[in-house]
Amino acid sequence: MNSSKSEVDLDRPNVEEYLTEAHLDGTLQPGRKLLLRDLLDISPALNEAASAIVDDSFTRCFKSNPPEPWNWNLYLFPLWCFGVFVRYLILFPVRVVLLAAGWVIFLSLFIPVHFVLKNQDKIRRQLERVLVEFICSVFVASWTGVVKYHGPRPSVRPRQVFVANHTSMIDFIILEQMTAFAVIMQKHPGWVGLLQSTILESLGCIWFNRTEAKDRHIVSEKIKQHIEGPDNNPLLIFPEGTCVNNQYTVMFKKGAFELGCTVCPIAIKYNKIFVDAFWNSKKYVIKKIM
Repeated sequence: MNSSKSEVDLDRPNVEEYLTEAHLDGTLQPGRKLLLRDLLDISPALNEAASAIVDDSFTRCFKSNPPEPWNWNLYLFPLWCFGVFVRYLILFPVRVVLLAAGWVIFLSLFIPVHFVLKNQDKIRRQLERVLVEFICSVFVASWTGVVKYHGPRPSVRPRQVFVANHTSMIDFIILEQMTAFAVIMQKHPGWVGLLQSTILESLGCIWFNRTEAKDRHIVSEKIKQHIEGPDNNPLLIFPEGTCVNNQYTVMFKKGAFELGCTVCPIAIKYNKIFVDAFWNSKKYVIKKIM
């Protein structure tokens, strides 16, 4: 849907708001230096360019938008306090127990399957895929997550890749509890690297390292080999290459669309009533968390 010119102008900041009152008198006094306002009056093109710089709509894609406060009034504050009591003293312990029980069940089954059936690749991959879907479902259940599907759910077919917008690290978990995807992911150290080298490795995930100059070509060859394998898990790619705040999308990198196979798009939209799922990499550095 195309926005009208008036709607675009309302959304765009006015460059005059960034000029001082001395700039707005419209006249050039004798002996006064030429100011920014005078230059913008000379050319409409300069005015448009300055407005574009002030607007800088690209940075909006990476800004966290805190929710507006709704509980600070006499009528809603008691209800909010009751909600805090239920959420943190009743639901939170239940969620922790559910998540802990899920991990115990998962590890008690995954470790024997991974090592005992090491020589039976087909059966081992099928069981590991079911177990990974199980633990991701436990994660979503521990958040009391409600996932609504619109349109047909992904089906495993030969020579296809799935592309999705990227908001947070939990995108992978939400999609994985639906279908065990093999994902392209940056290699991390610490406990995340341990999960990558054990659990996620069993799904056929492909790792890359941005610091390696030749890594792009190696990953490209691995992707092509993965797509050609009939028994491999479907491949999931986040072509934005970074986390965006779920209000916008940035330009997709073209590599996912140059593989000569069917591309299946997936759009993820979060409800921000309780929490903002956006992973702001400027505030939350993965190395500090690990």
